[in-house]
Amino acid sequence: MGKISPVSIKYNINAEIRLSGLAERPDVIGAVFGQTEGLLGDDLELRELQKSGKIGRIEVTLTKKDRKTFGTIIIPSSMGKSETALVGAAIETIDRVGPSESKIRVKSIKDVRQSKRDYVMKRAKVLLRELIESQPDVKEMKLEVSEDVRIGDVEHYGDDKLPGGPDFDTSDDVIIVEGRADVVNLLRYGIKNTVALNGAKLPRSLPDLVKGKNITLFVDGDRGGDLIIKNLTKEINIKLVTKAPDGKEVEELTQKEIITALRGKTKTTTSRTSKTSRPTRDTKPARRTSRRSTVSLPKDTSDLKNLKEEIVGDGAALILDERLQTLGRVPVKELASTLEDIDGAHAIVMDGKTNAAIIKAADSAEIKYIIADKKPTRQTAVQVYSGADL
Repeated sequence: MGKISPVSIKYNINAEIRLSGLAERPDVIGAVFGQTEGLLGDDLELRELQKSGKIGRIEVTLTKKDRKTFGTIIIPSSMGKSETALVGAAIETIDRVGPSESKIRVKSIKDVRQSKRDYVMKRAKVLLRELIESQPDVKEMKLEVSEDVRIGDVEHYGDDKLPGGPDFDTSDDVIIVEGRADVVNLLRYGIKNTVALNGAKLPRSLPDLVKGKNITLFVDGDRGGDLIIKNLTKEINIKLVTKAPDGKEVEELTQKEIITALRGKTKTTTSRTSKTSRPTRDTKPARRTSRRSTVSLPKDTSDLKNLKEEIVGDGAALILDERLQTLGRVPVKELASTLEDIDGAHAIVMDGKTNAAIIKAADSAEIKYIIADKKPTRQTAVQVYSGADL
């Protein structure tokens, strides 16, 4: 008998067979060919179809139990749907196999090509995924190239070989950060006037390197950053201080977070003479008396209004200079303590209500007025306005 090429198979006829007695595989195959002979005409004669390769090898699997026989019949077909369905229906007419009565029922006719299509789709997805993973995204390639270039821009300064940006030695305004990774991150966003401490202590060569420059200290938002601020402000003349958001490091900040932090720089005073040059108790009463008179807001309050809207719901306070530029941004709960160490402050815009500690600290810092959520019911040493006044 001929055997159909596996490549040309289109359908599989899957049937179940039940026999009332015992039978063997050749008995079933003989019955299939013998009892369908002439049933469908010469064009669909099973023997001829098999010789021409239109149906393949008939697979029969049998199981015997209690002197009865059960099993399956699989007939592969390369014919069309109609011809295959006719062959399936024809084998259901077989009612005897040898001396035993038989019952054959076609359970399904499966399209073999569908399983191949399923395989093709599944395999294609795997191959495409592998292809995508093996070819880096263009954006990633650009980022990697830019990163390498920026890392190449890192230079080293002084006897301590401190890493810094290429503009550090030529810029009058410089930023001191904690480590090399901080320098690289700032370079990523075009900030090149940086130098790193490479540790928590002051490097020996750093004072000479920053001599005569306007220094901003930019540290991580953790306890280590606080310690660096405390130690370095005693050693060198640092003009401004800023920190990363709480729990974050400078090296992991986004461009927006860096800009926000640098805009929120806080002035610091390092010399003892400037701290003790605050008005004494003998001079405070005269200043407070003058404060009792109302301090007027600027004619154009649009900047103040915008700043007030910016911090609504944040629980923050903005400390402003005479030009209404932000000297610092701090939580309202830290406002009073921050005012003790800041110079040049002119006004405060805060999210929330004032309290006695804030008013006292603002009075000592010679703040002209405060913009808060609500005016106090009593007169205060510092004029307080509400957002409705803007």
